[in-house]
Amino acid sequence: MPGFGRLQAAMYDPMMRGAERGFLGSLRDRLLAQAQGETLEIGAGTGLNVPRYRTPTRVVLTEPEGAMAARLRIRAATAPVPVVVEEASAEALPFPDASFDTVVSTLVLCSVTHPDRALAELRRVLKPGGRYLFIEHGGSDDAGLARWQRRLDPLWRRVAGGCHLSRNVVQMLPAAGFRVSDLETLEPRRTGPIKPFRMGVAA
Repeated sequence: MPGFGRLQAAMYDPMMRGAERGFLGSLRDRLLAQAQGETLEIGAGTGLNVPRYRTPTRVVLTEPEGAMAARLRIRAATAPVPVVVEEASAEALPFPDASFDTVVSTLVLCSVTHPDRALAELRRVLKPGGRYLFIEHGGSDDAGLARWQRRLDPLWRRVAGGCHLSRNVVQMLPAAGFRVSDLETLEPRRTGPIKPFRMGVAA
């Protein structure tokens, strides 16, 4: 998760606890049940997805921030499937072409500096016939909320590790060569301007 220092890494799990116990934890469970074979997760953060992986043969977790990666390694040690942790940026993945059957991002591409490069890298390392599983947020279709998201973006990026409220990741997928085959959009009431949440599968 780009932009997260030591203090933010320590605060991340407590800040996410309410959402994780509610709608977000359920979304993660449903999404990650579809992961198969050699699986790559970018921006794995503190490892909230780690205990949910049951079906992959192996999971490679990348995380560019050292403080987050340290916490990620602790969770990875108790993973129910074989796990490897790599400190790497989503925009420059250190893996050969066509390495993974599944690639995953959950609440990551809102905060990378160059989401187009990150998506191109995911496309590059995904095997032919592989699938990209994602949960991302932002870029409301409601004109009024979208306007507020754009206004709040500069401040929000400073306090939330570079997160963009107004970025719609799904709209970027076709340019990276992805075709969305399944998409679910949610508008949780208690998340303020941090919505919608979009969960989907692309190939």
